[in-house]
Amino acid sequence: MRPKLGGGRTRKMSNNYNDIPFGIRIVQKLSRQCCPRLHARRDLLYKVSIFVLTFLAYACYHMCRKPISVVKSVLQGNCSSALAAQLHEGQDCGYAPFDGPDATKLFGMLDSAFLFTYAIAMFASGFVAERVSLRYFLSMGMILTGIFTYMFGIARTSNIHSLWYFILIQIGAGIFQTTGWPGVVTLVGRWFGKSKRGLIFGIWNSHTSIGNILGTLIAAHYVESDWAMSFVVPGIVIGAIGFLLFLFLVDQPEIVGCYPDSMPHERRVTNDSDEEHGDEEQVRHNDAEISYRSTPTERTPILARSQSQNHQREHGAGRPISLIDALYIPGVAEFSLCLFFTKLVSYTFMYWLPLYIQSSSTLGPTLSADLSTLFDVGGIFGAIAAGYLSDLTGMSATICMGMLFIASPILLMYQQYGTLSVSISVLLLIVVGIFVNGPYALITTSVSAERGQDSSLEGNANALATVTAIIDGTGSIGAAVGPLLAGLISTTGWQNVFYMLIIADILAMLLLSRLVVKEFASLRRSPTRIRIE
Repeated sequence: MRPKLGGGRTRKMSNNYNDIPFGIRIVQKLSRQCCPRLHARRDLLYKVSIFVLTFLAYACYHMCRKPISVVKSVLQGNCSSALAAQLHEGQDCGYAPFDGPDATKLFGMLDSAFLFTYAIAMFASGFVAERVSLRYFLSMGMILTGIFTYMFGIARTSNIHSLWYFILIQIGAGIFQTTGWPGVVTLVGRWFGKSKRGLIFGIWNSHTSIGNILGTLIAAHYVESDWAMSFVVPGIVIGAIGFLLFLFLVDQPEIVGCYPDSMPHERRVTNDSDEEHGDEEQVRHNDAEISYRSTPTERTPILARSQSQNHQREHGAGRPISLIDALYIPGVAEFSLCLFFTKLVSYTFMYWLPLYIQSSSTLGPTLSADLSTLFDVGGIFGAIAAGYLSDLTGMSATICMGMLFIASPILLMYQQYGTLSVSISVLLLIVVGIFVNGPYALITTSVSAERGQDSSLEGNANALATVTAIIDGTGSIGAAVGPLLAGLISTTGWQNVFYMLIIADILAMLLLSRLVVKEFASLRRSPTRIRIE
């Protein structure tokens, strides 16, 4: 029997002036004094701030994941080239314990330590995110992520060569990296409505590729001179952005008197004098804000509606749901398993592409890392295209299947012809990035938000973080398996790695087949609206 997902109201949502971040209080006072016209449009300004802050936050999370893929070639050591010999003159190549013949196996262990920890901790992270302030959750997660990233880099300056040190650092980083995705997706879901959600999420999700590109370029800048800085710089940056979120992130619209999900006339159910008193008084007296009409008969419905809305804001829209309950939401299981294979492909490229380019061409570590960023450039276009097409058609599963269908032959083409010339490699990497990252981006953003606000939840607004954690957590298991298998299979030839990725794409398509059939059936019944039932 399917459990009821709506639940009772057990969480009390804070509506206190003290919950407003310190930086926002300063901005509110300055805007009222210096820019009253700007202050009048504060709803839009808060949305812009949420968009920018969450974008920066998750870009930083991905920025801290990339250095390890760039520095692998230097840690492994290769003094066959004149440049490498000059750089390492008078000292051994590589960095122990990764300078031996089993370097590929050890790198696989590091990747697996991070990715499996990330996948397991993601389920717990979504559970916690629904029950705490996301401002504290994200800012502390980013600062601690920065510390562990920094600690990986200082192993070189401290002359640490213990494999267990690096594994423990990767485990710690994996745990605190999980604070990112459930937090940022939940925030965007709270602040932005369902209109053009796919396009908004598609543009917003470019933070993944932007973060990968920044992480690669920063690491590549230092990789041949001082690889420790490839980790130290991203660690400092993410810590600084985390502190910025602590100062300015508004994790609940109601805290600052914004109700983005309300109808326009309902948002105006306030006394005109509240604007004169400022945001502090508006927050303190939200429960008493009622706009009285001229006659008593007209006054009563507004009063009742306002009291009902205030009660919801005080007590939340429903209890946080369990992981088991979330699996009953239509489409969650299928998209989660599809993301397992989709993310497997994407993360294999993310962790092994620079090394593959270097080993299959004459390019050095820096140029190989720079060239690999084109995969993420294609990912930006793929995420936006997938989101736009999803908004246009309402057929998310069909869009994912179509892009995965095209991705399979493109992967084979890159393996066969990508090494012929740099120009061909550039073109194919961008195209591969479009069709590999498009479905991955759509499922982790727009689809997760839609499933987390499904009609079966009976208005429960507290399910989004858990649904996001289930979908992305399942995908993260695939992200852990992919690089691990790539490290093992690459010893038999890189072409076998690409065969594995193509098989993963085919399996991802098959898992969506039932949803695709339902979408086409819904299209025939109602051409204007597609929903998964």
